[in-house]
Amino acid sequence: MKILIVEDEPKVVAFLKQGLEELGYETAIAEDGKLGQELIQQQPYDLYLLDVLLPFVDGNQLCKLVKEKYPSSPVIMITALGTLQNKLDGFDAGADDYLVKPFEFKELVARIKVLTKRGIRADEKSQNILKVSDLELDLDKKMAYRTGRQIFLSAKEFALLEFLMRNSGRVVSRPEIAEKIWEITFDTGTNVVDVYINLLRKKLHRENETKLIQTRIGHGYILEQD
Repeated sequence: MKILIVEDEPKVVAFLKQGLEELGYETAIAEDGKLGQELIQQQPYDLYLLDVLLPFVDGNQLCKLVKEKYPSSPVIMITALGTLQNKLDGFDAGADDYLVKPFEFKELVARIKVLTKRGIRADEKSQNILKVSDLELDLDKKMAYRTGRQIFLSAKEFALLEFLMRNSGRVVSRPEIAEKIWEITFDTGTNVVDVYINLLRKKLHRENETKLIQTRIGHGYILEQD
C-alpha cells in the first residue's frame, strides 16, 4: 500500500516515513503544498496523510482536491490545530479522520488500518441502493441523492449515513456508532460522533425539506421521516 505524506516539518516526515516503511508501507513525500498538489494530480495513492498548515497550498485545499479526483480514497489530517472549528473545517473538506499533534504512532497505524480495511470490505460486498423516504444511497458509486440532487460525502460521512439508513427507524447510540464506524470504544470526552452527525445534517437537510436525522436526547440518533 502506498501512502502520500504531505508535511513540512522534517522531523515529523522522518518519523512517519521510517515508522510506516518498517511496517511494509510504501511512502511518497511532499514537503510543501505545491509539491503535494502535483503528486496528487499525477497518480492516486491508497491513503493520504496531510498536514493543514503548509507552504503555498494548505492541507484542506489538498484534501478537497483528493476527494474531487479520488472520492473513495481515505484522507487523514495531521496537524497541531486541534480546536472544534479546525476539525470541522477538515471534515468539511472531506477528511476521513483527524489526528492532533503530538500523537502516538500506534494510534495513527490503527486508524490507517481501520480506513483501509473498510475500503476492502466495501469492495467485496454485494452492492445495491438503499432508500429511506426521498434519500437514496448508491453503494456501487458511493453517491447519495436527495430529491434528485447529488450530495457529496466524505468516506466517513458515507459510512455513517449507510449505517443510519440500514438501521432506519431504530435509535442508535453514540457508543454503537463509534464502534461500528470508527471501530473504537466510545470515549465520553470526544464529540466526533456529534460532529459527523451535524455535518450530515448540513448536507442532507435543506430549507423546507423533511429533517431525516433526529436526536433522541439521552439515547442517540434515529433516521426517519419527521
